[in-house]
Amino acid sequence: MHQTHMIIDGEQLPISSHKVETICNPANQEPVALVSVGTRQDARMALEAAKKAFPLWSETACEKRAELLHSAADLVRERAKSIARLLTQEQGKPLKNARAEILSSAGILDYYAEEGRRNVGEWLATSRGRSVVLRQPVGVAALITPWNYPVDLLSWKVGPCLAAGCTFVAKPPSRAPVAATEFVRAIYDAGLPAGVVNVVHGPGSEVGAELVENPISRKIAFTGETETGRWIMAQAALHIKRVSLELGGQSPFIVCGDADIEKAAAACAQRAFSNMGQICISVNRVYVADEVAEEFTDRLVHQTERLRIGNGLKENVDLGPMFSNEQREKTKEHMKDALDRGAELLCGGREPEGEAFEKGYFFLPTVLDRADHKMKIMREETFGPVAPIMRFETVDEAIKLANDSNYGLAAYIYTSDIATGIQAAERLEAGGVGVNINNVMDYQMPFGGWKESGIGRELGHYGLESFLEIKHIRLGI
Repeated sequence: MHQTHMIIDGEQLPISSHKVETICNPANQEPVALVSVGTRQDARMALEAAKKAFPLWSETACEKRAELLHSAADLVRERAKSIARLLTQEQGKPLKNARAEILSSAGILDYYAEEGRRNVGEWLATSRGRSVVLRQPVGVAALITPWNYPVDLLSWKVGPCLAAGCTFVAKPPSRAPVAATEFVRAIYDAGLPAGVVNVVHGPGSEVGAELVENPISRKIAFTGETETGRWIMAQAALHIKRVSLELGGQSPFIVCGDADIEKAAAACAQRAFSNMGQICISVNRVYVADEVAEEFTDRLVHQTERLRIGNGLKENVDLGPMFSNEQREKTKEHMKDALDRGAELLCGGREPEGEAFEKGYFFLPTVLDRADHKMKIMREETFGPVAPIMRFETVDEAIKLANDSNYGLAAYIYTSDIATGIQAAERLEAGGVGVNINNVMDYQMPFGGWKESGIGRELGHYGLESFLEIKHIRLGI
């Protein structure tokens, strides 16, 4: 069984010196890894190590940091097969998707290696002297990440953090820390100085709390639940720390009467059910124009019933298990509430049958029709494989319904009229809008939410800037 050690100041802390937990495969409950569980003291030690390493790393030339980040990306690719297998075993997603996640994370390191080279200042000549504007690393960063994309979402933070010249302590998700730790280990093995990268496992109530509350950390980058984000903001305020928070979502998917229905249905199924709906930008609410509702619903059901579910390690699997029984039970509870309030079950809605599914947290992808905003599933983040459909008469009505939410992370609209698409995108209250595309993420573009979906932006040069302070130097000549 794999052993996952914490990394503090360049050292692997022996598992024998800590409490140990067993990570199990959500597909069959078979043990995957033994993981050392840290404490507040371990988090404090890691922060102190990062603080000690900060002066050297922050003064390292951007060319050298870029070289090391490229080497780290290469090493992640070399180890992608083994890390991806661990990711599938601890999280459940199909192996092809796990490998894509690891390779994407390597690409993020390469991107920020080059973006860091472009961290240039400004020089302005004035009649009374000169002004210089510098962008300098903010300091030690605390990086706290969730279980649904434990490597990818960590890379979004690690890449700009290191390119900016910051050091960090990462806290991977307590129940899926293995692949994320191996990702950081590959980065360290590429030749970074001791203390620049650190990993501490453990519960948010201890390890996460120490990383947030300790004055050593000057930047907190967090992806997770909105309620936790509120607590982080409150604690960060005590020391005026910089925060980037990517929080909950409840993404609407609008299908206009003039949309390409076949493409819209395929896109909706992919974005609603990929990773078993356990994605912050997953489709949570589907709004369909009355005149095409029957056709769209039929095609969405057809697309959904074609999806193959099973152990993520097996070939030709589209969907693995859900991550936990808690997630599955929440999905079932939201679905039952919708059915009790008048929704119609079109497909799925239960666990698959057969011996292969008995020990795992499997659930069939589900389509509901006749949904409305009285239902929890249309107002709360389900984080499960359910696509509820509600019908509308006008695009104005659809936009009003889409904006009727506390969340604002992503939104999607399908239409053949580009003017309708652009105008809707401008009016939708979300940090990212996909027009005739079901993905709002791009390495070079900002990602983040409006309203209770978060604050700050990741990816692109925006992600790098969040790890930098601005300094004005005025020279009298």
